[in-house]
Amino acid sequence: MNTHRFIFSFIFLLVVQMTNAQGGATIKATVDKSKILIGEPIRLTIEAYFSPESVKRFIHIDSIAHFELLERPVIDTTDKNDGWNFRGIYKLTSFDSGHWVIPSFILSPFVKSDTIPVDVVFSEFNVSQDYHDIKDIIEVAPPKKKQWWWYVAGGALLLTAVAVYLLRKKKPATLVSANVETDPYDDAMKQLEQLQKDKPESKKYHSKLTDIFRLYIFRKKGILSLQKTTTDLVWQLKNLNFTKEQFDKLAQTLRLCDFVKFAKYVPTSEDDKVAFEVILNTIRTMEQSGS
Repeated sequence: MNTHRFIFSFIFLLVVQMTNAQGGATIKATVDKSKILIGEPIRLTIEAYFSPESVKRFIHIDSIAHFELLERPVIDTTDKNDGWNFRGIYKLTSFDSGHWVIPSFILSPFVKSDTIPVDVVFSEFNVSQDYHDIKDIIEVAPPKKKQWWWYVAGGALLLTAVAVYLLRKKKPATLVSANVETDPYDDAMKQLEQLQKDKPESKKYHSKLTDIFRLYIFRKKGILSLQKTTTDLVWQLKNLNFTKEQFDKLAQTLRLCDFVKFAKYVPTSEDDKVAFEVILNTIRTMEQSGS
């Protein structure tokens, strides 16, 4: 999400002794996973110890390249006679595929944590695989055979009733079959307008937003989007005529909606506004360009 990035920072005390470069301090950083799918959460834990004789000052860490914070960190500090302990837990994710390294967290030239390698990958997707329904077809037992003359008698009785009915009517009835095909674009615009008016709670709002988009591309492009995961859907959308910026914004918006629905992420009003505008502009662009 280029226009709205999560900026995160954590503040911890840096201890430097006046006469000893190490100052009795230690720091350790660990993660619970070394390989994740794009958008999958990962937990980074940072633990530090400081001796009571240390001189204290503050240091800020503004970001980690290729990673974003999903929620506020959980910080725990303990001040004891034998020193001061810091423990921070940060829930991160990444939307950039590749082999990345979380850098060292440095207290002094002699006290720093190890670097942490993390692989960010796509889920396996076979474009040649046929689409399958969620449930298998349920076989229905054939009805029991009946004697053929029952069918003959029933058909004759039905034909007689129809003939009598038509002979008694003065004018034949005109049957009109209304099977009007509505326009996918018009329907999507009306649904988006109604969603803005209703403005339900966050989880329902973002769920409805993605449903509108999935239904539109299914009706407009025949893309089997309704039962696909977000990762599989993003792979299919790569075949459409999007610019890189349009595709990145759309992919990040769909994943943000997943975070709200499944990861209990609480979006801001700006998140809601940006997500709505990305879906709206994507549908308009597809309609105008025929992509």
